[in-house]
Amino acid sequence: MGLSDTVKKEKTSGSRVTIRIVLADDQNVVREAIKCLLEIEPDFEVVGETADGLSVVSLIERLKPEVLIVDVVMPGLYGLEITRQVRQNSPRTAVIVLSRYVNEWYVTEALRNGAAGYVVKQAEAHELTRAVRTVAQGRRYLSSPLSPEDVQTWLLQAERLSGDSYEALTGREREVLQLVAEGYSSTRIARRLSISVRTAEAHRANVMRKLRLKNYTALIKYALARGVLPPIEPLPPGFRALKRRRPMPQ
Repeated sequence: MGLSDTVKKEKTSGSRVTIRIVLADDQNVVREAIKCLLEIEPDFEVVGETADGLSVVSLIERLKPEVLIVDVVMPGLYGLEITRQVRQNSPRTAVIVLSRYVNEWYVTEALRNGAAGYVVKQAEAHELTRAVRTVAQGRRYLSSPLSPEDVQTWLLQAERLSGDSYEALTGREREVLQLVAEGYSSTRIARRLSISVRTAEAHRANVMRKLRLKNYTALIKYALARGVLPPIEPLPPGFRALKRRRPMPQ
């Protein structure tokens, strides 16, 4: 468990059924705010939290919570792949994807990877608590402005599309893909995943071959298009980046 992970010992709740929750968000302020929001509810208990995408799956396997709330943008392993691995390894944990992206691709990918809920960060706070109770009961929850009819149409359209070469990657290769896209060298990838440098290089080569990518630039473009990296957004209108002043000649 990394320094950014925290685990809380389970409290006794008497006869009341407590929904145990793990939070995964790399922004500490956001995670603490969500935690405070949830723990106001008498039947909710946040039993663990992490800022590291690579630690989420093992944290879920150890704590076995009823619900995982995961941000779609996570370092090391992004939220949609975390969702897939959690559903594969810990099927009794319902996953809520928390995202600021309200578009067809992110929503359909989250649901296809096994998410039980999709809550946009622009939604009202009560929608998140409602989502937790809904998915804990085995039902799906979509926050506003998403509608079940639109999402069902998106899912049907996605099923008709041809297979993506990303599906051919193993779980470890997907981890390596994201770390390479984040700028990690083979040595740092090996250290991060506790594998040898040679193994890291082999995984990296397999990723490039399976995705038919020729160089790092092509890999970055693929990672952005596939959602492995968050989209690059333009500066808001009227916002000017500060220009670095040139040093005065001595």
